[in-house]
Amino acid sequence: MAADPSGETCALREVLALIGDKWSAQVLVQLGTGPRRFTELERTIEGISRRMLTLSLRNLERNGLVLRTVYPDSPPRVEYATTPLIEEIIEPLEALADWAKRSRPAVAAARRAYDDRQFAVARQ
Repeated sequence: MAADPSGETCALREVLALIGDKWSAQVLVQLGTGPRRFTELERTIEGISRRMLTLSLRNLERNGLVLRTVYPDSPPRVEYATTPLIEEIIEPLEALADWAKRSRPAVAAARRAYDDRQFAVARQ
């Protein structure tokens, strides 16, 4: 493989690691519609545990993609929002999420067909 003097491959890998894990993209898509409180995010992201949501939000905040704002109410209120850094990719992330919803049945059918072919070959 040829050297990448521009560092584009490394940059792409690094960015995908920031948003490509199981939960981060979903968090960002939810925040793309506006600031949310922790419990709102927890309710709207199916299957995420409190711990994983906390870790995802901390990681996104650490990398400058999410802003955590604490309001001095009693009890304190915390909201999460996207930063300007993420604004450029919110639209593609939302498009990817829409594609995933639409394509889920086709992907499941392709997996079943592949597994059926593999099973048939294994039986021969």
